[in-house]
Amino acid sequence: MITLNDYLYSGDTVLKILLRYSADLKNEAKETHNPIDLAHSNFLIQITELLEHTDFLTSQSHRIKEFYLYMTQKYPFLAFTFKGRIKSLIRAEEKFNAYILEYIYNYYKEHGTFPGDAQIKNNLNCFRDLIAYRIVISLPQCHVKDDEDLETQEIRYLYEIANVLPCFLEERGFTPELSGLPDGEKAPGLDENVSPYYRDYVHTPRPSGYRSMHITFYDNSARCYTEVQLRTKDMDDYAEIGDANHFGYEKSQEENRSKRDIIPPGKCKTFDEAYERLIKLQELDLADIKVNMFKAYNNHLINDGCGLFRGRQILPFEHLSRFQNDEV
Repeated sequence: MITLNDYLYSGDTVLKILLRYSADLKNEAKETHNPIDLAHSNFLIQITELLEHTDFLTSQSHRIKEFYLYMTQKYPFLAFTFKGRIKSLIRAEEKFNAYILEYIYNYYKEHGTFPGDAQIKNNLNCFRDLIAYRIVISLPQCHVKDDEDLETQEIRYLYEIANVLPCFLEERGFTPELSGLPDGEKAPGLDENVSPYYRDYVHTPRPSGYRSMHITFYDNSARCYTEVQLRTKDMDDYAEIGDANHFGYEKSQEENRSKRDIIPPGKCKTFDEAYERLIKLQELDLADIKVNMFKAYNNHLINDGCGLFRGRQILPFEHLSRFQNDEV
């Protein structure tokens, strides 16, 4: 069985690793008549095309930049960052295999049997965040009145921005996608006409405490999906360097091992291979690998200049609050 780990010690670039891994995976899939590995190879080709053909990223980022400029005029008192990234190779590979584990495990729990290849492949069509943008806002304390709560005011502005975003981008060639979540309690800050598009983890945080709003668009010009996340600075800190980050990583490892307990080796080949690939990546010592433009002293001190681990940034903008010393 071929794994990504087999290609991480040659000193190649991420692009060359992708090309070799996807090609070898495709050839092996043909020899073994494995449709899941073939779908896996095609998924890797999508990432390769993002890195090889960047003209559409320039077009997309220019159109999304217009919303950044709108925010600088509409909210000159806010500080905010606006970033875009292509999902890193390791994260994408982890997520692909995690989707396989999750689907097979849930199917087995419900039916007592394993799903067919066609059902698994259909579930793997759910990737919508290979390209993602994140808006992070912060309201300086000097703009908060004595009788106001900082967090409440920041969340109010976050929902204002969320309500405008879908229509704004739709006018520029993006189509918002329905979240697919069942109808339930609507967040009071979201307008009724935009609420179906959002996965609102601000109003309903994840068990880890993670808070953010996610919305997916189809870019009709680039013909690809793009995700946009909206957070306050405190939410972003919690997700990136706080408990949500560490909790999620440790919890995912525990959940994967518990799935392995329920589905022991030899019961489902597709599950076995996805589990092995995922665990090998999670146990990877980044300091040992040799990938061009990448350097790590350990799994915490990392210079990811190539998008192998943390992602390739494609749209970095920062807007500092104006008039911070003015009295409110």
